[in-house]
Amino acid sequence: MAIAIVDYGMGNLHSVGKAVERLGYEVLVTGDREAILGADGVILPGVGAFGDAMEHLRESGLDAVVKEAAAGSKPLLGICLGMQLLFSSSEEHGEHEGLNILPGKVVRFAPGELKVPHMGWNRLEFLQPESPLLAGLDAGHVYFVHSYHAVTEVQSDLLAVTDYGHPVTAIVGRGSNFGMQFHPEKSGELGMKLLGNFLALT
Repeated sequence: MAIAIVDYGMGNLHSVGKAVERLGYEVLVTGDREAILGADGVILPGVGAFGDAMEHLRESGLDAVVKEAAAGSKPLLGICLGMQLLFSSSEEHGEHEGLNILPGKVVRFAPGELKVPHMGWNRLEFLQPESPLLAGLDAGHVYFVHSYHAVTEVQSDLLAVTDYGHPVTAIVGRGSNFGMQFHPEKSGELGMKLLGNFLALT
């Protein structure tokens, strides 16, 4: 099985790729349309700002490729910023349109007592334990680093949350498209099991 990790110049490609390889899958780090659409599964990583990431995706034409992949039946996983890019828009440093694969908006944590960025280990709460992404797993702690969080428009897209002053979107899914706000590749045993469940869908 080959997994395409979309290379658009803003991803944590190495750590995600190594994690996928440790789980026994071939990794293709690529920005090539045919390679992405021909893979058994697609991962959209991401580190940095939402607007910059969308600009890179548009300039390379990969925004259309990711949407095409999402419209198919093969599983797609967005990680961290990559998950946020799946949504309709973001208010990070202005208003930016996203890939609009999942309806919803990415917003900044409200000013308050909690430190931003949200950085560290937080416990997941599974809202839909029957999801194939969560199958056979017990909720535990995973590693987050983010200053913005996604607000879903459709409740059924929300598979798991964490508590950071209020419920914060942690895992989303609709059909064969999924997203994780945290870094599964940096989240120990539970992170690897979640990534393994995604890969098992390919």
